[in-house]
Amino acid sequence: MEMTIPPEITNTEIAHIIDEYIRSERDRAMLKRRYIDGICYEPLAEEFDLSTVQTKRIVKKQSIILLKAIERAYL
Repeated sequence: MEMTIPPEITNTEIAHIIDEYIRSERDRAMLKRRYIDGICYEPLAEEFDLSTVQTKRIVKKQSIILLKAIERAYL
């Protein structure tokens, strides 16, 4: 299930939360490309030299952290 970020949160705010709460540089870059730039999993996997399954797993795991941070900050 894909995480949905509330539409009232700007891309700048999303980037700030990702920078603050996601430790891995690769994972930060991946989440920004996914949620800010809207890149689908297949091209994202190619960009980061990972399989699509690995990419989905990373995005899902880090998205849980991201969603919790958004809920604390904005909801």
